[in-house]
Amino acid sequence: MARSSTLELLEQLQTGGLTSLQLTQQCLDRIAARNDQLNAFVQVSSETALESAERIDQKRRKGQPVGLLAGIPLGVKDNLCTASTATTCGSRMLQNYVPPMSAHAVEKIEAADGVILGKLNLDEFAMGSSSETSVFGPVRNPWNTECTAGGSSGGSAAAVAAGLSPLTLGSDTGGSIRQPASYCGVTGLKPTYGRVSRYGLVAYASSLDQIGPLAGDAAGCALLLQTIAGHDSRDSTSLPESCPDWLNLMQQPVAGLRVGIAEEYFAEGLDAEVENAVREAVRVLESAGATVTSVSLPHSRYAVAAYYLIACSEASSNLARYDGIHYGYRAEEFANLTDLYCRSRTEAFGSEVQRRIMLGTYALSAGYYDAYYLRALKVRRRIQQDFEKAFEQVDVIAGPVTPATAFQLGEKLNDPMAMYLSDIYTISTNLAGLPGISIPCGFSGSAMPIGLQLQAAPLQEAVLLRAAHSLQTLTDWHLQTPGGT
Repeated sequence: MARSSTLELLEQLQTGGLTSLQLTQQCLDRIAARNDQLNAFVQVSSETALESAERIDQKRRKGQPVGLLAGIPLGVKDNLCTASTATTCGSRMLQNYVPPMSAHAVEKIEAADGVILGKLNLDEFAMGSSSETSVFGPVRNPWNTECTAGGSSGGSAAAVAAGLSPLTLGSDTGGSIRQPASYCGVTGLKPTYGRVSRYGLVAYASSLDQIGPLAGDAAGCALLLQTIAGHDSRDSTSLPESCPDWLNLMQQPVAGLRVGIAEEYFAEGLDAEVENAVREAVRVLESAGATVTSVSLPHSRYAVAAYYLIACSEASSNLARYDGIHYGYRAEEFANLTDLYCRSRTEAFGSEVQRRIMLGTYALSAGYYDAYYLRALKVRRRIQQDFEKAFEQVDVIAGPVTPATAFQLGEKLNDPMAMYLSDIYTISTNLAGLPGISIPCGFSGSAMPIGLQLQAAPLQEAVLLRAAHSLQTLTDWHLQTPGGT
């Protein structure tokens, strides 16, 4: 199963070479064998998954039509609500929370006959870059279990890389799909802001959050995006745009594609092995008929500062509801109402979440709003304008996903600035509301995966998938599996 692409699995399901029940059981067996080591899944819904698979097989046997996913198993990041199953966000604050409804993306998966295997580990409330801050413990990278799987969608990336699930859902606020996809050697797509409804996604930073797919290849991402995208009236930011046939469009040749190289992405701090692999991937696209030119993103150097002011300010607002009264964990002992608030939030939020709440609250406070939050919004607009100008000249912008390959667990946990800088190349995509994708493009000397990032103009996921699919027909980096799995 680990060596088969999602489309190959679909073909086997459609031709009768494999049943959904068999495929689901294979995934559950692999989870049982590997998850104790990797800690990717925090909940496994074995019984309901097998029941769903059997129901889909029965539909096939009766000649009834099946949905787009047609019995493919997948895992869901644990900040997406699932009715009747706990949604914890990796936090003590929501450790026993069972939502009354499912996220829009989960509803779409179930309607498309996808089989949900369970919930995947993440940084607490999706605030992190290493999946180490979860109340369930860190996710380990299948390529080297002493290393991070990335964050915050570390469980989603590790599950695909280790063959626990052919597809997974993640969320991306500043790189949280693309960075772990790069670290784990899988393909991860962050769609245009508003392309996928955020209904049922537990909010971190509402103007930046976006749900997206992770898979072994671009085709798997296209299939899952085709399933979950589309307008949803329950989300006021959901775009009223029709969804093209991404699976078909990605087959178009790459000849004529205009690839931009932003030299700001190749400055000091970028590991030489990462730079060489990324530039070689661009040369492969060029050899297939793409044209390569230089573009400039001069305000990208301010992206990290602007992002952490905006994201933390929105986090401070969104997480204010967890007060021990209306939502979430409540301290058992307290002296008065103020003490209840303080104890509940201190006991239930981890240090990284507390840090971001305090930073955001400070930036929004009287006397500092104009100096910090408002100025960050102005920088955000400059970053958007840089991209608008660049996309007048090119179709995609190519660069690294991360400055280096996956780092050791614990290496940056007590150095927030070093941790934040691991997302230096992905953050601007979210600030501008663009789609971006991470594609495997090589390995370091220590046999750790390297990812190529492509960014495109809003609603141009088809261009990203076309470029990614072309690269994957010309290379085999995406076919490599950790430990020969």
